[in-house]
Amino acid sequence: MAEKTDWEARAANLLKAELKRKGVTYSQLAEKLAEIGVEEKEVNIRNKLARGKFMAAFLLQCLTAIGCQTVRLDD
Repeated sequence: MAEKTDWEARAANLLKAELKRKGVTYSQLAEKLAEIGVEEKEVNIRNKLARGKFMAAFLLQCLTAIGCQTVRLDD
């Protein structure tokens, strides 16, 4: 299996950090995504974040579903 690139790791870490800040679990994220019409199973979310391979659209869907209005890209 190919290793994550720095960009993939950064995207996954950004989403994980926002989930943690909002106190949202993968299960809750699946529910919140369903509320906005995006069907994703918890296991699929977990796998996407573990691999760090997902589309920008998925990132935006997740951020929207958890009510994230701003994203900080620097430390």
